Amino acid sequence: MVARENYSYKKYQKELARKKKKEEKQQSKLNKNIQAKARPALSDGTCAASVTESAEASHETSAVV
Repeated sequence: MVARENYSYKKYQKELARKKKKEEKQQSKLNKNIQAKARPALSDGTCAASVTESAEASHETSAVV
């Protein structure tokens, strides 16, 4: 006799996978929010870290010339 598939087990596994994915998504969003708060935004909407990086890059190019 051939064994029948256990559909309730498959359904349970799908449920667990959905819950895990949802938790990972929430954690990802939380980490994104924490990182965004760690980098204060300037009044023109740019990030302070990106302005610092671009200023350093402009100093490097002016030294080369």
